[in-house]
Amino acid sequence: MTPSIEELRELLAPVRYVLWDLDGPICRLFAGHPANGVARELVKELERLGLDGLLSEEERFDPDPQAVLLLIDRRHADGAPIARLEQWLTEQELTAVPRALPTPYADPLIRTWSALGARFAITTNNSARAAAAYIESRQLTGCFPHIYGRTGDLARMKPHPYCLSRALESLGAHPSQALMLGDAGTDYEAARELGVPFLGYARNQRKLDLLTTAGVDRSHIVGSLEDVLKALRGMP
Repeated sequence: MTPSIEELRELLAPVRYVLWDLDGPICRLFAGHPANGVARELVKELERLGLDGLLSEEERFDPDPQAVLLLIDRRHADGAPIARLEQWLTEQELTAVPRALPTPYADPLIRTWSALGARFAITTNNSARAAAAYIESRQLTGCFPHIYGRTGDLARMKPHPYCLSRALESLGAHPSQALMLGDAGTDYEAARELGVPFLGYARNQRKLDLLTTAGVDRSHIVGSLEDVLKALRGMP
C-alpha cells in the first residue's frame, strides 16, 4: 500500500534536513557500468592478490561489489590490500558516473525541497568522490555542501551510523528534524540507531521486499519520488 499524500505530509512536516543515499534515491549509479560486472572484476582483482580463498563459491558471484568488499575486509587482517581494492572500487564508481541515470523526479524534488529551505547532505556507502562528481554533472552542487561516503575504515559503512552522524553534526541538525531517504535496509538501520525518521524509496518489488524485511513500515515507503514532490508542493 502506497502512503497517501496526507501521510507523506505528516512525515515531511517537521523535516528541515534531508540525508540522501546516492545510489537509488538520487541516481542509478551503475546503470551504464553494471554493478554485477564490477563485482566480477573485483573478484578477479582479489585473485591477483592471492586472496580469492577468502570467498565461498557463492560469494564470488554476489552482484554487489560493496558486499564483496565488506566480506573481504571482515576476513583479512592486513589493511594494505583492502585499501587497494577500495581504491579500485572508487575508480569503478567514477567510471560509472558519466553513464549514471538520474532517478525519476529526483532532480526536481531536490531543487524544490532546497528552494523551500531544506538543507541536504549525502550519506552513502559509495565513494564521496563519485557522489560529488555525479552531483556536479547534474549542476546540483549548491544543494549538497555536505557529502559523506565510504572511508578507509570499511566497518563504518552503513548500517554503521558514522556518515549520518557526521552529516547531522555538520548540518547542526537534531535527529527529530531530519529525514533519511534511502532504498536499503542498511540505510534504515543506520537512521534508526540515531533516531532519524526514515523514508524508503523502492523502485521495484525486490527493493520493496528488502525494505519491509528490514522493518520499514509500508506507509514510509514510496515507489516514486513524484509522490514526495506532490506532497511538498501542497504543503503550507
